[in-house]
Amino acid sequence: MKYEKELQNRLKRIEGQVRGVLRMMEEEVECAAVVTQLSAVQSAVSRTMGLVVSQNLEKCLRDHIEQGEQTDILVKEAVNLLVKSR
Repeated sequence: MKYEKELQNRLKRIEGQVRGVLRMMEEEVECAAVVTQLSAVQSAVSRTMGLVVSQNLEKCLRDHIEQGEQTDILVKEAVNLLVKSR
């Protein structure tokens, strides 16, 4: 599957956030601030995973519908991926 530039840019921002958290730890910043930033990273990763699954599901659904195939299993697999990511 081809991933859009927007998703790649999101991951680059997340990468920058993680580097920032590491820097905070090296500078011995207080725990609450580190945890706050880690929470932001976690949230950003979750949102990105949701986008990846939804975009993939959309493409796969279109392909299955064009080929006259059932889509119920595909939807269940996508939901399981999202549940697993939580």
